[in-house]
Amino acid sequence: MQTYGDAIGVLGDPTRRAIFELLSEQPSSVGDLAALVPVSRPAVSQHLKVMKDVGLVLDEREGTRRIYRLDPDGVAEMRAYLDRFWHLALAGFKRHVELQREEST
Repeated sequence: MQTYGDAIGVLGDPTRRAIFELLSEQPSSVGDLAALVPVSRPAVSQHLKVMKDVGLVLDEREGTRRIYRLDPDGVAEMRAYLDRFWHLALAGFKRHVELQREEST
């Protein structure tokens, strides 16, 4: 089973991150994406497969092409995963500030 930590790891690759960012702007075919990133169409297909496997993208057949788009559920779950750490970091910062205030009074 894939986790959203896996999705974050997948986006560690600069080409995948570029594809992810392009798909955030609009759904696209492999050919459209390949024209915008410095890799071949087969490489774009492989990157999309990896992102699909971790739940970041969906595809839909449109005639002879497949159109890829971000999976809103997968992106939302990845964000929830990251938000957990953001909230913990903010709570830690708040504790630190409160401790500093107590020490200065």
